[in-house]
Amino acid sequence: MSIVRDMSLAPSGRQKIQWVRDFMPALGKIEERFRREKPFEGLTIAVSVHLEAKTANLGLVLREGGADVHLTGCNPLSTQDDVAAAVAEMGVDTYGMHGVTPQQYEDLLVETLKCRPHLIVDDGGDLVNLLGGKCAQYGDRLFGGCEETTTGIHRLYAREREGILPCPMMAVNDAKAKHYYDNKYGTGQSTWNAIMNTTNLIVAGKTVVVAGYGWCGKGIAMRAKGMGANVVVCEVDPFKALEGTMESFRVMPMDEAAKIGDIFVTATGCKDVIVQRHFEMMKDNVILCNSGHFDCEVDVAALGEMAVERFPRRENIEGFRLKDGRTLNVLGEGRLVNLAAGNGHPAEIMDMSFAVQALSLEWLAKHRQDLEKKVYLVPDEIDDQIGRVKLAAMGLSIDMLTQEQKDYLAGWKA
Repeated sequence: MSIVRDMSLAPSGRQKIQWVRDFMPALGKIEERFRREKPFEGLTIAVSVHLEAKTANLGLVLREGGADVHLTGCNPLSTQDDVAAAVAEMGVDTYGMHGVTPQQYEDLLVETLKCRPHLIVDDGGDLVNLLGGKCAQYGDRLFGGCEETTTGIHRLYAREREGILPCPMMAVNDAKAKHYYDNKYGTGQSTWNAIMNTTNLIVAGKTVVVAGYGWCGKGIAMRAKGMGANVVVCEVDPFKALEGTMESFRVMPMDEAAKIGDIFVTATGCKDVIVQRHFEMMKDNVILCNSGHFDCEVDVAALGEMAVERFPRRENIEGFRLKDGRTLNVLGEGRLVNLAAGNGHPAEIMDMSFAVQALSLEWLAKHRQDLEKKVYLVPDEIDDQIGRVKLAAMGLSIDMLTQEQKDYLAGWKA
């Protein structure tokens, strides 16, 4: 039984789902095989990923593989109610509504886990957290899962070190087909799509401060530079900072960047990246937003305590007026801006990410008897398979090594 906002919204959601299916060819090829082979026959899969059209497509593909699929979101603001209604109408149990409170959000996760899944797809670690705690009773059939994002993988390794990982988990985010494309090109484009559509402001000529120069930060900085921004990078890793410098970006601490930035984008996976002392020195009408997983990178609570007034500026923009008259603008409540105030990554990008998810789940199902409760990397053969399928779908081909070349690379005598 599904829990969604309004089933009458389903026609709009169906249009969105069909649109992205037309631009996700790699996942389409996997779906064709799954339909024939039914690798998940008799298995139940719980999926907690941003509940929009691309995720709905993943759910449908897993169902074609024989799974009993239960979908939910992984962020209170990223669920699209029309998509949730549509995928529920299409026969996939769905638990998600946009704009819920933190408690309602957790309640929806719990409802999803009541299916007692064999496999899970997690995005940020919420399902694993519940299965390792208050929902442990729903994990009695659990034998594996996949984690979608960097932040969630950090938490998986922490659980593994403490011996409290509830099941074997695949680090999907670390696959080449995922982080090279999803994190860099997907986050880069979708973050700026959301910022520009939400603010209706120009990027060229502005100083853009990117906090965190990992794969997501690289994509955000690259796109900002391409649109004519002056880019500043804030980092804690000396080599990432050096890399940013080599790309012609200015590198400095946030204490310095806060004085000059016009648009601030965090992408660190950490907390307290932009805090009260930074707010105190910022220019009037700066834009603050986050592309990391959780809403703790920009300390919106502290900003709220500083403000003499909070007021809506536009949809998904809240203004915080300070005692001295300055106004700081927060997009999407400080949550993932590309989903809280946008449509998420492009379909072609999520095609590769969700292809990794689908094939990793299949790998877990096949190897479940041999796995320990630890974090596993995605096998190279899965990565390579997805890369070749994607190239073929784009009408591209590449060279192949001859046996002589393989021997040359593998040996030393030559």
